[in-house]
Amino acid sequence: MTQALIVGLITALVWFVEKMGGTPMVNRPLVISTLIGAGLGDLQTGIIIGASLELVFMGAIQVGAAVPPDVLVGASLGTAFAIISGKGAAVALTLALPIALLAQSVKVLIFIVRSWFMDYAVKLAEEAKVKQMYWLNMFGLFLQCLMYFVVVFVALLFGSTAVDSFVKSIPEVIMNGLTVAGNLLPAVGFALLLQPMMNKKNFLYFLLGFLMIAYGKMPILAVTLLGVVLAFVVVFDMKPAANDSNSSDGTSHNQEDESEDLFDA
Repeated sequence: MTQALIVGLITALVWFVEKMGGTPMVNRPLVISTLIGAGLGDLQTGIIIGASLELVFMGAIQVGAAVPPDVLVGASLGTAFAIISGKGAAVALTLALPIALLAQSVKVLIFIVRSWFMDYAVKLAEEAKVKQMYWLNMFGLFLQCLMYFVVVFVALLFGSTAVDSFVKSIPEVIMNGLTVAGNLLPAVGFALLLQPMMNKKNFLYFLLGFLMIAYGKMPILAVTLLGVVLAFVVVFDMKPAANDSNSSDGTSHNQEDESEDLFDA
């Protein structure tokens, strides 16, 4: 029960900070898994699982009407079950995605409940009752934090023993297969991330990074830093040059037009 309480409070607190702090991205697996690992007394495993799940859920970002899996609950419960069962990242990668999909359905129900207060919010806005509008928004935030706490707490309180028994009953051959599949999931996460943004220009950068790691044997940190440098060069150095050339071309055209006007006169 203590472990369920710790994980539930960490999950709810992280969501509260995420919304009140202006979306600092603390609800990502890299952060939440590390915090849960520290709370359960296994910081190293939490960091490893967080890094693995971050690769899987890297493209899971809510944009517009898109409803991605709930990364916060998936990473929280996946990390907690993995540490409690002692099976590490293999179990976390296997359980995180289905848990995240289920949690997203529960969150949609909370959104439906919160939509019931829209008419009251409009009435408060028409009457310029700012303080009441603030507390109405805070009530919606607390309601969602409570949802996260209850879902995680109940799942761990009643599910940890069942998950632990289930994991121990899995044959070694199947467990090895799950480990291999878990190692493939980061590649799937990268593929989902690259799918909407890959084009002929971006493919060259992807190919460059692949060649640097596969054949140049460069560490990932070095390739990442080089990518940051290239991004700054492309955004801040190449575009002004293009604008300058356009402006210079525009100036020359204007001068030619003025000379032609004078000549016609």
